[in-house]
Amino acid sequence: MYPPIEPYDHGMLDTGDGNLVYWEVCGNPEGKPALIVHGGPGAGCSTSVRKTFDPERYRIVLFDQRNCGRSLPHAADPATDLSTNTTQHLIADMEQLREHLGIDKWLLYGGSWGATLMLAYAEAHPERVSEMVILAVMATRRSEIDWLYRGAGRFFPEEWERFRQGVPEADRDGDTFALLAAYSRLMADPGPEVRAKAAHDWMAWEDAVISAEPNGKKNAYSNRPTEALHAFVRICAHYFSNAAWLEEGVLLREAGRLAGIPGVLIHGRLDMGCPLETAWELAKAWPDAKLVVVDDSGHTGSETFKNEIFAALDGFAGR
Repeated sequence: MYPPIEPYDHGMLDTGDGNLVYWEVCGNPEGKPALIVHGGPGAGCSTSVRKTFDPERYRIVLFDQRNCGRSLPHAADPATDLSTNTTQHLIADMEQLREHLGIDKWLLYGGSWGATLMLAYAEAHPERVSEMVILAVMATRRSEIDWLYRGAGRFFPEEWERFRQGVPEADRDGDTFALLAAYSRLMADPGPEVRAKAAHDWMAWEDAVISAEPNGKKNAYSNRPTEALHAFVRICAHYFSNAAWLEEGVLLREAGRLAGIPGVLIHGRLDMGCPLETAWELAKAWPDAKLVVVDDSGHTGSETFKNEIFAALDGFAGR
């Protein structure tokens, strides 16, 4: 990776509805603009991702999506209202940030939930996207959510049963979205013990799903500070119980809007959380996208996966 760098500019974007979205810019002020779109949703943007880009050739923009990371108000506080935190709100935030920074077009980079948000933004504003590098492709279709929070239990039945039992008994026998909605309610409970247990149970399942990957490790998701962990779980439950407020299958159906935007889709063949099928379908629907399947990688990546990222970003740096 490139050496560690610090931002040369940062601030809080006032969205006008009570939210302040943290942003920062690193690298070369005259370089190619690139926006890092983090996953989760609710994970916040890791500062280590700055090192993915050549700081001499890229103007690297990072932001924390609403109510997580350094953005305010924070979702770890159960009093924080999440009604103004939807996919459409995040698309608007990205566009407002682009205008604030005076950027005409930017490369989009990210994965998992970030892939969904990137696709949604690019399909809404294709004229503002120069290229896309998407890791662990996810379109947040209901079928994908159902797989991640129920179907994968075929491989981890004991862990999924514990996940199911983490909600009140009355909420256990509905569909996947009822289960996730129950977790959403628990994460907004005023009782700190209730929120702590729900966050623990949710993260134990997230950890289980990637535990069998070649680079899977114990507590891969849950090994984060309490406030960040609670925001992650609360925002994930909020988004996924509502299918991210997206019409089913719309991002793949509207992929033709991406025509003319070069893209590289990098996906681990062994990704249990985001199966390869979605990346395959997107590559067929988006003629300017190249799909790179990494055989030794799951959701957590590998050295081969990292090398493919660098190859894609270095390849786009001079465009």
